[in-house]
Amino acid sequence: MIAAWRRDRNFLDAEGQPAPLPMTGSGVSFSELVKRFSGDVPVRATLDELIRVGAVERLEDGSVSLLTRTYIPESSDADKLHILGTDVAHLISTIDHNLKSDPIGPFFQRKVAYDNLPDEVLPLFRKHSAKRAQTFLESLDRWLAQRDRDVTPTNKGTGRNQAGIGIYYFEEPFSIEED
Repeated sequence: MIAAWRRDRNFLDAEGQPAPLPMTGSGVSFSELVKRFSGDVPVRATLDELIRVGAVERLEDGSVSLLTRTYIPESSDADKLHILGTDVAHLISTIDHNLKSDPIGPFFQRKVAYDNLPDEVLPLFRKHSAKRAQTFLESLDRWLAQRDRDVTPTNKGTGRNQAGIGIYYFEEPFSIEED
């Protein structure tokens, strides 16, 4: 739903940013956004959850404003497992593709890692990498949105494909056995 709020022209302001939405009403509203992009989840439950995680806020005039570009569930095990399942499946699919000989060539699969970092570097790297990764993913999101037929219905072409890129962070104590 947040992705649709950021992508669907109906929910953007004149500058192309997510518009503050009236809670209800005819036409574009938060209720309409939830109804179109959240399935069967009730509007009030959606609003309460998004406020709880700091993704949206209610403005003085009663409208709802988007504060963040992503939603990561903090409490729903089902949502967390869904994300885990799809992310792991995409990573394994990429690895599987790269292990086979394919005429289109390998998919991008890289990482950067060091094994002798002091504890004090980890919070800095966590923050730095998250900021840079988010900026990169947002630029790819804008590029893909211009080409996706759901977001930009005037786009033509054949077939229906899914493509994307995932970035993940890891940290753990180094073990000599891994060396």
